[in-house]
Order: sequence, then structure tokens, then C-alpha cells
Amino acid sequence: MSFYDILQSVMAMVARGSSVKPENERVKISYDETNQRVREITNSPIIPQPGQKMYEVIYLHQTKKEYRINLATRKCNVSTITRPFMSVGIPPNATFNGFASFGIHAISGQSLDIQDWETSVYDNRFSVVLTNDCVPVQYTHYIPPSSTIVSTYFDINLGINDESVFTPPSECN
Repeated sequence: MSFYDILQSVMAMVARGSSVKPENERVKISYDETNQRVREITNSPIIPQPGQKMYEVIYLHQTKKEYRINLATRKCNVSTITRPFMSVGIPPNATFNGFASFGIHAISGQSLDIQDWETSVYDNRFSVVLTNDCVPVQYTHYIPPSSTIVSTYFDINLGINDESVFTPPSECN
């Protein structure tokens, strides 16, 4: 079963780090590949900075609309999405790098068998790490000449029970 078969919609927590911007960011993501919808809520950085803006962003690719809601002021900006929907899955041209394990095999329940895949898009390299059940664990984005963004996925729930997570709030009307 492929990643696309299993991961039609996912609710995940993501910890993002970057070699350009060293601070970590925690984001709650609702991802619906079938309907090309994504909702991201910045949960909290590890150490919030004074005056830092926190946003909820809803991307509805089928209608080409992006809704950006400032969580402090509840002000909503609506704009047109010009970039195509980017799947989180493994692209057809990806190269399989091999199997590996995270954690400690000697302790029951403390290891995770994974697959590593790599591909290039727009001269940037991507590495996707999945469990053997095709659930994403880590997504690494290499931007030449020296930048790397690593997204680590955890607390994943397959399926979205509440479709209203993709409904823009009333502030956006």
C-alpha cells in the first residue's frame, strides 16, 4: 500500500528547524491530499519572542485561496494561491535509499523501522523518511547552497474527523 493510499488526510504535530533560522517551531497541521487542503496553526515556538506573531493559515488549493489569521488580533488576510499544491508524499521519481531503524531495538516499543527516499524538485533536494506503514516521520528540504529545513512529524492521527477544520473563520468573510 502506498503513502498516497494510506495518507489521504492526516492530523500531525510538526517540529520544524532550519539551519538558516535556528529556532524551532511547533505547528499543528491538518493535511488533506485528496481535496488539496492544508491548515497550519503555529502552536508555540520553544521560546516565544515578545511581539512575535502567531498565525493560523488555511490553504484551499482547489479554490486558489489562502486565509491567514493573526491569532492575537484575529485579523484575516485573504490572498490568491499561485503555487501548485505540494504533496507530502513520495514523488514518482524518488529514489529509495534503504531501510533503517530509529530508537533502541533491545527495548520493546522503543524503535521504529523506517524507509528513506530522496528526490529533487526545482534544483532542491528532498529526503522523506516514512515508517514501513507509509506514515511520514521526517521531511528534509535541502536548499542550495547551504540551507536545510527539517520537519519532524509526531502525534499523527490518520483521518480527519472534523471537516470544519478547513472552513475559514467568520473573520475571513
